[in-house]
Amino acid sequence: MQLSYVFTLLSSLVAVAVAHDGHDHEGQMPLGYVKYPTQAPQGKYVPGDNDVTADSVFSGITTFAKLPWVQCLGKEWDTSFDIAFIGAPFDTGTSYRPGARFGPAGIRAGSRRLTLYGGYNVPLAVNPFLSGLKVVDCGDIPVTPYDNKWAIKQIEDGHKELLHRPTFSPLGNDTLTGKPLVPVSVDGKHHPRIVTLGGDHTIVLPLLRSIYSAYGPISVIHFDSHLDTWKPEVFGGAPSEQAAINHGTYFYWASKEGLIRNGSSIAIESFFSQHGAIRTTLSGPADYANDDESGFHRIEAREIDTIGTDGIIKKIRETVGDKPVYLSIDIDSIDPAFAPATGTPETGGWSTRELRTILRGLDGLHIVSADIVEVAPAYDTNAELTTMAAADVLYEVISVMAKTPLGKVAQ
Repeated sequence: MQLSYVFTLLSSLVAVAVAHDGHDHEGQMPLGYVKYPTQAPQGKYVPGDNDVTADSVFSGITTFAKLPWVQCLGKEWDTSFDIAFIGAPFDTGTSYRPGARFGPAGIRAGSRRLTLYGGYNVPLAVNPFLSGLKVVDCGDIPVTPYDNKWAIKQIEDGHKELLHRPTFSPLGNDTLTGKPLVPVSVDGKHHPRIVTLGGDHTIVLPLLRSIYSAYGPISVIHFDSHLDTWKPEVFGGAPSEQAAINHGTYFYWASKEGLIRNGSSIAIESFFSQHGAIRTTLSGPADYANDDESGFHRIEAREIDTIGTDGIIKKIRETVGDKPVYLSIDIDSIDPAFAPATGTPETGGWSTRELRTILRGLDGLHIVSADIVEVAPAYDTNAELTTMAAADVLYEVISVMAKTPLGKVAQ
């Protein structure tokens, strides 16, 4: 009797399994779900298709994404390019953990596998390394570790030297109207884009001084877990004129110098706030008032829980509009679970995937130049989590750059 019951039960289970196996799983997808939303159209040629990949990218000297190394500030001073990577190994403006002077080298190491499988960015449908633009690694700006004032001048001069170099490629014509494009700069020249590998965030003050020489006051998109607009007497106490310039005050000074286009810049803050008390302690609500005076709008990291990445992207685009924009990314905008190697880590941040999604949402903006800062490899895991994250973030940035030339149709 028991054996008969067991046999009947097993037969029923087999029948259910067979019936389930016959279901159309494709038909069970949610309404409106697109299985492969970024799949390239069949038959369309994409540069790099069927090229050899996975060919010992771990060998050779370490440049960003295995790009050609050009001594742009040395004997190859007359070499032209469209996008250049440059290191700014400076970390004597940090308030907590030093080590970002080794950030450029670490980010380059983390980028070695970017072209392991070819470099084609599927969501953005572009290969930034094979887009027709000349992309190079210019090495590092020689920065003294002994004198902050002199180091800041070295960074400004080095960046400006590259920014004012002629581009390798012409602007060309608008893809929609066919009309010639004119530069978006205020000096009427077509400038290359410079992607700076920091270094602590102090370096953005000399970088914005350089950007001003070509674009005038610039809109800024700032990803960070901190405001970085603190008054010097609040952040560090300003015991000397030089100490007043550091990685928590550089945007304060940039605003005072007129480098930022007030009201059209946005800081995406990766801290958790409630009733004005944020996870990274302020001196008080006055810090937000000072941030407002510096010309920034704010998005807090926790907003992603309510408006999602699409809502974050919408806020950014509404703020900066179609103006030329500078992009500054502090690696601590990513949660330390994903990027622990940074000078002032804060929990409650975004994942690497979320930040990359938001950056892809900037597609179409005129990003004139960019930086990533505060990568301190000494605090990283053996798996190079932080340096890989930094490299991947920049991969999204240059993909957006490759798709949108720094030009507009003349009115």
